[in-house]
Amino acid sequence: MKTPPKLTRKLVLEDPQRQADGAGGYSETWVALGTFWAEVTSLTGRLTGDSLSLQKYRITLRAAPEGFASRPRPDQRFRDSNRLYRIDAVAESDPDARYLTCFAVEEVSG
Repeated sequence: MKTPPKLTRKLVLEDPQRQADGAGGYSETWVALGTFWAEVTSLTGRLTGDSLSLQKYRITLRAAPEGFASRPRPDQRFRDSNRLYRIDAVAESDPDARYLTCFAVEEVSG
């Protein structure tokens, strides 16, 4: 039997919302959808030519059914204080669908 993940990091799931700016365009703001306890595991990282570090993470949390607002999506992000993790993909992490795995990227300016 596989060891269950250690859900010890408190993350806030945020969703992008567009608001009209009154000049024909829009601005994007982030709205908190809820708080999750998760396991955050560092994967690979790289440095881009613009002194921007891209670090990939595997974020595991309790599962939510497809279509529920509490299920993370690739256009959303997690916030951990002032750290931001952009969600790239979401999948069930076990055959019983008790946990979800989110593959995310943190961008850090250097």
